[in-house]
Amino acid sequence: MLSNILGIIAEYNPFHNGHLHHIQESKKLTDSDFCVAVISGNFTQRGSTSIIDKWEKTKMALSNGIDLVIELPVLYSISSAENFADGAIKILNSLGIIDYLSFGAETADIPTLKTIANVLYDEPKEYKSILSHELEKGISFPKARENALMMYLNDIRKFAKIVSSPNNILGIEYLKALKKYNSNIIPIAIPRFESKYNSSSFSNNIASSTAIRNLVKNKSFDIIKRLIPSSSFSILIDNIKNGHIVEDINIFEKEIIYILRKMSIEEISNLPDVSEGLEYSIKNASNSCNSIVEFLDIISSKRYPSTRFQRILLYSLLDITKKDMLLSKKSIPYVRVLGFNDNGKRLISEIKRSNPKVQLVTSVKKFLDDNPNKSLKNLIEKDIFATNVYSIGFEYDSFNNLDFTHKFIKK
Repeated sequence: MLSNILGIIAEYNPFHNGHLHHIQESKKLTDSDFCVAVISGNFTQRGSTSIIDKWEKTKMALSNGIDLVIELPVLYSISSAENFADGAIKILNSLGIIDYLSFGAETADIPTLKTIANVLYDEPKEYKSILSHELEKGISFPKARENALMMYLNDIRKFAKIVSSPNNILGIEYLKALKKYNSNIIPIAIPRFESKYNSSSFSNNIASSTAIRNLVKNKSFDIIKRLIPSSSFSILIDNIKNGHIVEDINIFEKEIIYILRKMSIEEISNLPDVSEGLEYSIKNASNSCNSIVEFLDIISSKRYPSTRFQRILLYSLLDITKKDMLLSKKSIPYVRVLGFNDNGKRLISEIKRSNPKVQLVTSVKKFLDDNPNKSLKNLIEKDIFATNVYSIGFEYDSFNNLDFTHKFIKK
């Protein structure tokens, strides 16, 4: 039996000093000797691309304290915070070996976060009534939910900052999912410090992934060098030299606009997150714009955040429908191994021992040939297609079918 095993859910886009701090503090707090990370692949939850591919992110993670890296299938990784968290928790829970889940948050007060998670999970009648009233004002769902929570919990001062902070929101969704699956995994939160999520600023040696990606665009490598571990820096520079970075979703803007112009109103309405007649606005915007920036400028509204539209753009690019998303919600995902070290190899053996039924994927071809489950095949086929689309964004070596030819990373 192995000692404490820590689970982490992350994007590592790219892996930076804040991520390293999170791993180190989490291991200290939980007295864990082993760490498993479930990471998003080539596309991210905010509706954009990962700056480097999933195998290169795996190298970064394995060089900085992670023992086993598992891919979060694309149907979860580019979904809403709720489905993103739900998919990742389903994977960690299915392993049967994880003792702790650690996430970064603006508020490290787990009991308070659990209070909010319980309301969102149970949805008491009074809360639902307040939420309906807030939605009638025409504001966005996240804002309406934030207002409804504060009013239902009757403490605006205490809960205002908590329910409006992005990492807290994701943490609350993890807690909801842990409750939903009656999981024994113990949650802990590590306070974020110095740099806010999605901030473009940086101080000392800490910056958000957003700030670092902006610095890559500006070729500010001297600054980047102090913001990410040396191993991450080497991997990032190698990928830049090899033309294997995909800076953001704008790389695919012509393809996306072409797809949307080609799609019928009915097909657009069948994309996840499209509701309340949005398909008409999306069609009109795609017919009168030449870039994603223009598209978002035309279609933006107080009711819907821009990230929702960016995710819709990705759904169109990756041919993801509402039916696909529904299947993801009903499925327990496979465990796609992206890489491991010696400790990770021991973890894989322990997973097989703890849960012999776990769908462990080390060869995509073998999984497709041997697995009769149509839902899981659909999940992995979406991953394969997503990688094929992603590699088009490379400057050089835009090879197809990397999921079949790229071996998992062994460190």
